[in-house]
Amino acid sequence: MYTLLVIFLGSGVGGVCRYALGGWVQRATGSLFPVGTLAVNLLGCLVIGALAARFAGPQLVRPEIRLGLLIGVLGGFTTFSSFAFETLSLVNDREFGRAALNLLLTNALCLTAVWFGYRAGVRWFGA
Repeated sequence: MYTLLVIFLGSGVGGVCRYALGGWVQRATGSLFPVGTLAVNLLGCLVIGALAARFAGPQLVRPEIRLGLLIGVLGGFTTFSSFAFETLSLVNDREFGRAALNLLLTNALCLTAVWFGYRAGVRWFGA
């Protein structure tokens, strides 16, 4: 139960950080491109990579805290970092076909799901 609480709290922290940083970057650049989201995704990937390397060694941090950081904070900050790390893990395990399939399926299916969800929302809510 403690692990779930730590993940829950971490997710809230990550979500607030995503909102604040992404919005700040977007406003600061004034770009029409979603540079705020890109910045959040890049930072999340950098941090999850560094933490994964740190946690691969001797475990000086309790498992609940590790999960709270990786799944909670970074999961709330950007799930793209989890996707990127899992794909990299497949590549490191020399599972190149599975890594490519993960890239293809995640991008194609998620974009398709957003499109279908949007179309359904327009139909249901008259947007």
